[in-house]
Amino acid sequence: MRRKYSLTLLAAAVVALAAGQTASAADLARRAPPPAAPAYIPPPVFSWTGFYIGGNLGVAWTEASVCCDIFGNSRHNSQQAVFTGGGQVGANYQWNWLVLGVEADFDWLANNHNSTNSLILGSHAFQLSANDRWITTVTGRVGYAFNLGGGPWGLGWNPGTGGPWLIYGKGGWGWAGVNNPTLTDVTTGGSISISNSNSHDGPVGGVGIEYAFAPNWTAKLEYDRLFLNSSNFFIPATGRNISLFDHDVQTVTVGVNYLFNWH
Repeated sequence: MRRKYSLTLLAAAVVALAAGQTASAADLARRAPPPAAPAYIPPPVFSWTGFYIGGNLGVAWTEASVCCDIFGNSRHNSQQAVFTGGGQVGANYQWNWLVLGVEADFDWLANNHNSTNSLILGSHAFQLSANDRWITTVTGRVGYAFNLGGGPWGLGWNPGTGGPWLIYGKGGWGWAGVNNPTLTDVTTGGSISISNSNSHDGPVGGVGIEYAFAPNWTAKLEYDRLFLNSSNFFIPATGRNISLFDHDVQTVTVGVNYLFNWH
C-alpha cells in the first residue's frame, strides 16, 4: 500500500514539474521583446577629392580682326560654329563645400576656311585666311559643391553641405595651333603662304556646372573663352605688315569624367 502511495506521489510531482516548465516557457515567449530592426547605415557622402580623366565634345567659334590696309582700316572675321572634341585630366581637393582643382585639356577643332573681308594693299585686294586647328589649356578651378534635396520635387537648395553638384569657375593659360596663314590676291587669284609660329597663346577663362550621377562618374557642361595674343605678319610681295588681333576662340562643351577617389 505504501509503495502504491509513493508511486502516486511521484507521478503527481512529475506532472506538476512538467506543467510548471510549460507555463514558464509560455510566459517567457510572451515576454520576449521583438527582434530589433537593422540599424540604418546612411550612404557615404560624395566627395570631389581625387584625380579624374574624361572626354568632351561640343562647338567652337573663332574670330579675329586684321589691320591694316593702305587706308588704315581694319577688317573683322568670324566663323560659324564648328565641331570640337578632346579630353581632359585633372585633380580636385574638397573642404566642406569648397572645391579647388587644376585641369589640363586638349581639343581638336574642325575648322573651315576662315577668311577676312578684302584688304586693300597697293593696287590689289587681298583676303587673309588663318584656321585654328587645336587648342590646349592649363587652368585652375574653384567650385562650390552643394546638394539638391527637400522642397517641391526634391529641388530644395541645401547650401554649405557639399554634395554631388558643383558650380565652378576656371582660369589659366591656353594655346591654339594655327595653320600658316594664307594671303589670297582677290584681283589675280594668286596666293601667298605666310610662314609664322604655328601656335598662339593667351589667357583663358570659363564657367561650368558638374554633377556626379554615380559614385565615380560625373557629367559637365562648360563654356570657355581663349583670348589669343596678337600676331604680326610681313608680306614681302607688298612690303607691308599685317596684324591679327582680337583673336579668340569660344567653346561650349559637354563632358564625362571618371573620378579616382583618394579614400
